[in-house]
Amino acid sequence: MNALTRPFHRAIAAAATLTGKRFSLLVASSLVATSAIVASAMTNPADNGPLAALLGRSLASDNSPAATSPAAGPSQSPPAGPAGRSAQPAGNSATTAGGPLASPAPSSAPAASRPASHPATPSTPTVPSTPTPEAGRIKHVFVISLASPGYEAAFGAAPQMPYLATTLRPQSELLSGYSLLGSTGLPNEIAAIGGQPPNPSTQANCSTYAEFPLNTAPNRKGVVAGSGCVYPVETLTLADQLTSARLHWRAYMDGMVDETGAPHNCVHPNSGAADQPAPGVYAARQNPFVYFHSLLDLGDCAINDVPLTELGNDLSKIASTPNFSFIAPNLCDAGVAGQCPAGAPEGAASADAFLSQWVPKILASPAYKQDGLLIVTFDEANPPDPTATATPTPTPPQVGALLLSRYVTRGSTDATPYDPYSLLRSTEDLFGLSHLAMANGAKVKSFAPALLGEDGGD
Repeated sequence: MNALTRPFHRAIAAAATLTGKRFSLLVASSLVATSAIVASAMTNPADNGPLAALLGRSLASDNSPAATSPAAGPSQSPPAGPAGRSAQPAGNSATTAGGPLASPAPSSAPAASRPASHPATPSTPTVPSTPTPEAGRIKHVFVISLASPGYEAAFGAAPQMPYLATTLRPQSELLSGYSLLGSTGLPNEIAAIGGQPPNPSTQANCSTYAEFPLNTAPNRKGVVAGSGCVYPVETLTLADQLTSARLHWRAYMDGMVDETGAPHNCVHPNSGAADQPAPGVYAARQNPFVYFHSLLDLGDCAINDVPLTELGNDLSKIASTPNFSFIAPNLCDAGVAGQCPAGAPEGAASADAFLSQWVPKILASPAYKQDGLLIVTFDEANPPDPTATATPTPTPPQVGALLLSRYVTRGSTDATPYDPYSLLRSTEDLFGLSHLAMANGAKVKSFAPALLGEDGGD
């Protein structure tokens, strides 16, 4: 396949992933405008990134794409609206309080460093046969993802995270059987938002921001085989599902800045580049959304993957609070050993301090009080000594997780075996979505039924 036709095939592959509202918008788009976009892609292959953003912008809004659009510069940020928030188009406002929130349309092209998706044979994963539940009473889900010092260190008799264990635990339900797929963080995060299994690249925390091989595509179950970091455009995520369902999602990343040090959206290395951040700062490996071309190429990441500094303002009103919020601290505040400045609290103490700063703001927010669920979970099992060699164990690392909501029994414990696939499946159940990839496994458990007021298991 030559360079002239690659953008065309990528556009077809992207279109093949679209469902529901996004597909309807694509069909409804002006034929003239769409033809201009495709023609521009075939004659200007170097402009693939802005072109993909233009297509994503048209799909995320109720307007057809413009026939021409100036390309954004590498450091261009979305224009700010009130209180520093990205401006929303007039025809795409939020719904009434407590109801689904429409995703705002990206207001600028993604950064030029975004890698182009590899061409792949267009294929749409088979829709799971499992009956899709109806959306329930929980309309706002918040997930905070940290590094675990170990189950006993977090929740045991002498906890290293006192705010988690003594302040939050009595208010919550403890998922004592929650375990990880492995001790490395990134594979667990990718499984929790995309249902994809670990592979050699993700198990190495994607120290190189590597594409999958050419022509890689999901199988009929939606699983991508092989080794790589940036999943092909046909690979769907929870974020894609939420957008298709006209729900609003956002990922809030602590310390995410561009090369100039200014806050910036959807920051990631160039394709094929090394990802070796300085100790303690933002790292792409904490941000699973930048590893999916479905979000990079169609513009969702450019508008919904934002610095943590935007969370406080978004929490101020129900209408500005996303239906799904993923919150990730920097490496120091996540509790990763050896990542904090000399003399500063690190490891479990740093992660506990992050919780004590942000959890009260979430619990005090109107959206949480009305119909919210806060999930405090862990994405990696972090040895307390950064020089220690991890010892392989025959069982997955047990880390535990907490659920806080007015719909849980305070102080209760659920010992059901859960894992990151369960986290994805449960979130999908809460919003009435189908189950992606490995989350559709027959043995994957969901903790959603009790939260939805249902009897029995999943």
